[in-house]
Amino acid sequence: MERVSPWVGVGLRHPHHDHFMNHSPDIGWLEVHSENFFQPDSEAFQALHTLQRRYAISCHGVGLSLGSIDPISVPHLAKLKHLVDAVNPLFVSEHLSWSSVDGNYFNDLLPLPYTEEALDVFCRNVDITQDYLSRQILIENPSSYLRFEHSTITEWDFLADVARRTGCGLLLDLNNVHVSAFNHGFNTDEYLAAINPEWVQEIHLAGFVVNPLPEGEIWIDTHSQPVSDPVWALYEKWITENGPRHTLIEWDRDIPTPDVLLAEAAKADKILKTVTQPSLKGVAI
Repeated sequence: MERVSPWVGVGLRHPHHDHFMNHSPDIGWLEVHSENFFQPDSEAFQALHTLQRRYAISCHGVGLSLGSIDPISVPHLAKLKHLVDAVNPLFVSEHLSWSSVDGNYFNDLLPLPYTEEALDVFCRNVDITQDYLSRQILIENPSSYLRFEHSTITEWDFLADVARRTGCGLLLDLNNVHVSAFNHGFNTDEYLAAINPEWVQEIHLAGFVVNPLPEGEIWIDTHSQPVSDPVWALYEKWITENGPRHTLIEWDRDIPTPDVLLAEAAKADKILKTVTQPSLKGVAI
């Protein structure tokens, strides 16, 4: 049986820890939520330490609140740096969002107003984080369900400006582009055309649900479903035009059995090998 490409990974969630520990399924790499591994004496951290001997690891954070005007939490940064130094991950990533104000944290990734002031704040916080960690981080585009009337910049131009000004890389979530395009009525091609492919180091693929409302449908990025056919098509088109990238299958709710998750990864692997096989020869991962 042909091995899975080293480019393809899955999000490691707690219900699957034992499976990966005991069976070492064939997968290129694993992505973890950074904050779940901040305690070095925890069982989770010890499991991650074991798994990193078998798999490359990526650290995906949800708690830095880079878009907040609050100062970045130094204790949070210190814990993240300890994790990064211990794991030496492929990537360290965060979100184009905010989640705190006046020291109070919300259990969500909230949308930003896309203004020059917000851009300055976000770039400042990315610079602080990269300086503290002594490494580049990746920023992920969000899914969103509302827009601020006083936004003066499109999301894609905002994201591009962050990459240009800070030197960060991008984590391109194609499901989020697809969901937000429907919710806000923009064109996915226009969004993706604004993103320099050289900035993109990782791609996320996930599923969403359709929520019917009296005013019409809204699409919700739940990470609770298989990747949709339109998102697979977006992925194949992007990879065909721009070449292979580390690709992750996210599944965070209604988590399936490992074989279902790995079957989704196999679909990404098949697309990568079909579209880019000649360019994969001799490529170091």
